[in-house]
Amino acid sequence: MIKCGGFNMKTVYDVQQILKKFGTYIYTGDRLGDLNLMSLEINELYASGFIEKSEYQMAILILKREINKVNNSLD
Repeated sequence: MIKCGGFNMKTVYDVQQILKKFGTYIYTGDRLGDLNLMSLEINELYASGFIEKSEYQMAILILKREINKVNNSLD
């Protein structure tokens, strides 16, 4: 498990907590849209040097896994 900000990042909620630390709150009412926006924000935080590589990798993995779940439930 990768430690991120003093806690284990395992869920989308944990990714939201990282975004919240930087003043980013995402809720549009569209789960898939929210996940994609979170991915974009995580990419920007990493590109700007605000989060470490390990945090970035884990966050993207969690978001991609959740995006796949949502897409599979729509089929």
